[in-house]
Amino acid sequence: MQEAGGSDSPTEERTAMQFDFSDDQKELRDGVRRLLDQRCPISVVRAVADGEAGHSAELWREIGESGFLAAAVPEQYGGVGAGYLELCLVAQELGRSLAPLPTVSSVYQASEALLIAGSDAQKAAWLPRLASGAAIGTVALAERPGETTPGAIAATVRGGKLSGVKIPVADGIAADLAIVLAKDEAGGQSLFLADLGAAGVTREGVKTIDPTRKHARLSFADTPVEPLGAAGQGWALLDRVRDRAAVLTAFEQIGGAEAALFMARDYALQRFAFGRQIGSFQAIKHMLADMYVALELARSNCYYGAWALSVDSDTLPAAAASARVAATQAYQLCSANTIQVHGGMGFTWEFDCHLHYRRSNYLALALGGASLWESRLIAAIRPRAA
Repeated sequence: MQEAGGSDSPTEERTAMQFDFSDDQKELRDGVRRLLDQRCPISVVRAVADGEAGHSAELWREIGESGFLAAAVPEQYGGVGAGYLELCLVAQELGRSLAPLPTVSSVYQASEALLIAGSDAQKAAWLPRLASGAAIGTVALAERPGETTPGAIAATVRGGKLSGVKIPVADGIAADLAIVLAKDEAGGQSLFLADLGAAGVTREGVKTIDPTRKHARLSFADTPVEPLGAAGQGWALLDRVRDRAAVLTAFEQIGGAEAALFMARDYALQRFAFGRQIGSFQAIKHMLADMYVALELARSNCYYGAWALSVDSDTLPAAAASARVAATQAYQLCSANTIQVHGGMGFTWEFDCHLHYRRSNYLALALGGASLWESRLIAAIRPRAA
């Protein structure tokens, strides 16, 4: 187990180092895998990629009805109340199957923002719908290309009305609810809940590298909103949401990385050149070995992140950042090398390799790029190294 940043408690450190998922949790994972094998073949992924819909509505409904989206939501708000370990394993299987669903936006970010900062009324109004898949949430931060910083936020809220533009907003085409970062009347930066069915909201599709995760330009013109959390605490709340979402997204990434590795391995065993399996060639062996090592390193960091998230450890910022960095590197390496193993055919639309390559690059940027998370990791572990 890779431990990021250590722990102030010897007991906590031993617990983290010995962590593994229980048999019941692994049985849940296997159940999710069986469902996705049946309901999310590659044809479903391609149908969303080739179409205009932002996700597979039928699959979203089935996953919601099965309770998998609600694993970490308390029962009082329509959830299952199982916990974050279960949600991590659900995320891993969604990544393995390339599920074309708005999980990063709705489950890992919007729902978590409500759990962290929402009032009882806001939770009661939105969490049951998000947990069941009846509604889709998203987070609207950026307003221009590049890293989102406090100085880059121009959207404003005056008299409970939001005006401004957010781009690109992940899953913004289909979302019902947006958690929006904007300037409040005191000049601070706060989070606000915006019902995207309200007046003054317009949407415009934005193309991205992964056509199974549709984005949008959201424009707000005096749209009624509600404050989420304390005024002026937008960035602090976002940091907490990002740490939770980073762990969950990292599990999607290692699920995808594992699928890409198996895809490359299977092809290397089936493809013959010069009378031999290409998997017997040293260059292919080394490529597959590098993929395996990167995946297992990421898996160990993700397990540590899952433990830290499940117990709300004070090491979560470091654990989340290390999981995010390692999983991003693993998925990008595995998806790129899978194309190489397949040779010239791997670059064609007909082969499925590019679907993982696209998803890996989308997820690498979904919560901020690699440099952001490397900086967050350094900032989290520096005080412990001093």
